[in-house]
Amino acid sequence: MTTLSISDLTALIRRAALAAGFDLCGIAPAADAAELAHFPAWIAAGRAGEMKYMEARDENGELKRSSLRRIAPWAHSVIVCAINYNTENPYSTQVHDPDRGWISRYAWSREDYHDAVLCRLQQVEAAVCEAVPSEERTNLITRSYVDTGPIVERVFARHAGIGWIGKNTCLINQKQGSWLFLGVILTSLELTPDVSALNPPPPDRCGTCTRCIEACPTDAIVAPYQLDSNKCISYLTIEKRGSIPEELRAGMGRHIFGCDICQDVCPWNRKAPVTTVAEFKPRPGLVNPALAEFAEKLAEMSEEQFRETFRRSPIRRARRSGLRRNAAIAMGNSGNRDFLPLLDKLDSDQDESVAESARWAKARLLASGEESSTE
Repeated sequence: MTTLSISDLTALIRRAALAAGFDLCGIAPAADAAELAHFPAWIAAGRAGEMKYMEARDENGELKRSSLRRIAPWAHSVIVCAINYNTENPYSTQVHDPDRGWISRYAWSREDYHDAVLCRLQQVEAAVCEAVPSEERTNLITRSYVDTGPIVERVFARHAGIGWIGKNTCLINQKQGSWLFLGVILTSLELTPDVSALNPPPPDRCGTCTRCIEACPTDAIVAPYQLDSNKCISYLTIEKRGSIPEELRAGMGRHIFGCDICQDVCPWNRKAPVTTVAEFKPRPGLVNPALAEFAEKLAEMSEEQFRETFRRSPIRRARRSGLRRNAAIAMGNSGNRDFLPLLDKLDSDQDESVAESARWAKARLLASGEESSTE
């Protein structure tokens, strides 16, 4: 087999990524990006909430996510692939039916995005290995990750030329917007990077816009490019276990799982293309679901049935108890007193976080009814 030049191998990787279904592909050096220097302070400030995996440390006690060099000293390049998951359904900011809740757009998919993206990423990884002469493969190392390793993917995506990190901390591409799943392949190959001194990363095109900051109902974006997970609706509805702080519940609105508001209001998503990937098409019942029906179905499910129903969905991450807690809070924020009988049932739930949330929701609905009667 003829040995490919670095430029030819880099071109082959791009073709393999497109053939696998990715919309974007770039190469970043496996260096410690300047953005990662802020990570330890973010962790020290407690802004990761209860996400202890973010605090994973190496044998020297250093945060793994703060240095790629420490966790993969053999890596020379990072192949970053991105795929669009946007659908033609309305944004959360366009849906105002008080009887319906909101599930984040990325979780509508028919297959867990981790699996869908990793499958494609492994196709690219296989193409890389195939392109390397057999006598050199014993020295080749590659590792594929889709939110599964101690890597801040969006940082390397920026240094691979794919986009800039917006004020809402999401990666934004000028043509694709921010509805992107990212996957990375670490490799020992020294590939030609897309970003260099002569070709810097894409410029920050957020400009003076602060719509994402202003739109966040829980003030989770505490400053441009700074997110406090403890206040983020996505964190509260997915990662947070037990009861949600009462002062944040009203701001959660009717969110059951995740939140898209800071992306929904972003001007760069106005003309975001719609995905053609079959796995990302919505499952029935997950787009703007009816709150009462959703809560009743969850109440009827056993834990085993829940795991089976959402086996191939990101939704299982919130757990059955978390979703029921979230649904109770969403009903409390709906203003619809027709939910009171259902909340009465949830009031005596064996899970205290569900029961307590139902009691809060009932009190909120009753208080809103009293206010409206005195107007």
